[in-house]
Amino acid sequence: MRYIIEAAVLHGRILNRTTIIPSYVYARACEFDNSVCAAYATMVNRGDATSTDEWRQLPLEKQMAWRIPVSLMFNLTHLRETHAVITVSEYLRLHNISADVETTNGRWDTDLYHRGVNIFSDSGVEPSLYVIKNELYDADIVRVDQLPQTMRERGGWNVTHGQVGSWTITEETLLSKALHDAMSSRASVLDWDTVLIVVGDRHDQNETESSSTSSIANTLEENGWEVLYTYGGACGSEAAKDVAVPIRQAAPRNLLRGLYEDFGFIEQDVLLLEGEVHLGRKPGALKFSTLESRERYTQTVLYDFRLTDNVVELADILSNRMVEKAGGRMWMGAHMRRGDFATLNWTMEPSFEAHLARIKRHLRDGRDILHFVHRGPLYTYKVPLGKADRTPLLLDPPADHDQFYIATDERDPTNLTYLRNQGAVLISDLLTTDDRRTFGWSLMLTDVLSVVEQATLAHAAYFYAHAHSSVAGGVVNLRASHGADPRTALLET
Repeated sequence: MRYIIEAAVLHGRILNRTTIIPSYVYARACEFDNSVCAAYATMVNRGDATSTDEWRQLPLEKQMAWRIPVSLMFNLTHLRETHAVITVSEYLRLHNISADVETTNGRWDTDLYHRGVNIFSDSGVEPSLYVIKNELYDADIVRVDQLPQTMRERGGWNVTHGQVGSWTITEETLLSKALHDAMSSRASVLDWDTVLIVVGDRHDQNETESSSTSSIANTLEENGWEVLYTYGGACGSEAAKDVAVPIRQAAPRNLLRGLYEDFGFIEQDVLLLEGEVHLGRKPGALKFSTLESRERYTQTVLYDFRLTDNVVELADILSNRMVEKAGGRMWMGAHMRRGDFATLNWTMEPSFEAHLARIKRHLRDGRDILHFVHRGPLYTYKVPLGKADRTPLLLDPPADHDQFYIATDERDPTNLTYLRNQGAVLISDLLTTDDRRTFGWSLMLTDVLSVVEQATLAHAAYFYAHAHSSVAGGVVNLRASHGADPRTALLET
């Protein structure tokens, strides 16, 4: 959910529009009896609310979800300091429409949402709408944020309407053909390692990395290609959606289309991007035409999307308790995704016991890595404002017998007992009644608890998780913002 909102906020900034996000999200489970959570949050049937039959085969009590304000999942007030963002309910009130008509499945109602008039306007005109069809977003093109003026000039960008235009057709060079031949059949971009193989041997091997990159970029530009900036993922997986590993790619210039150029001229009040644009796409749901624009988005994800204060404070407390359990030494943690992953057979191992054994094996490797990191020097992820967390230098590495932290959605009592018997510490072992009172009622909901666990794992000296989970990607983003050493996290594919 969060990475979808992150991309929407990016698109709003590129197009100089206010981003409208859902007023609420659905928490999928209650840590206590359903009736306890229902006393604090509206309980709904997930299938009915989201118009899907995905959970119909489950017992009725397992089909329930709880509607909670989106502001419980991240600090909306802090985000608004740097980005224009409102919720659907705020938009509806702004147009004198009852907030009760907000759709339960998150879809934009192109009828009811446009039946009111802006209360600050004297025009009496209902808000107009422009819909970007999903298939027009990036089918057969490479979607980027914006086309820089220098790129337009060298590519002969011909404006036909507003900012919309087309590239001048040029004769393909031998190098351009070689680059095309190096692309896989269905690819629209070329990874940088391949670019170096095709183009790199044409340059002086004694050049510095920065001058070599600049020289290769110039060669690409002269041959009708452009350097693009995006993210590789901490493990190369698109599912994690982390922004901790910046990479370059290259693409033919004539495939590039700017979001700003295509849709920045739209004059309608509401601009709706139809359907989903996150599956199989990089963070931001587009690529960046300049290093600076990618860096700005990295800052948005790492620093503008901040956790709520109560999550940050509780995670600090839980991390300190783990240090105590580890005898004052560094502690290690892992994310053990079960639940829907087990149902879909996406878990790392078929059995619960084998899954834990795999985690423990990687944590043993992590302990060895921490002994090495402890000697220094420290490194950080290549992100803006990165400052190394010195904790690995100040605390001793874990000992062989130390307990470790497991964040999991497993709820089977037998399996949870097995985890504890194998040395795992669960969040329920760390939380106190006072913690729950101080934090508030939302901690009873599994999705809110999961955010607390993400924030806690951001403090782990070593972190291991399955790569095919945005939960793990969220932890990596938090670790990057905290100045963690990249060597102290492993997301396994």
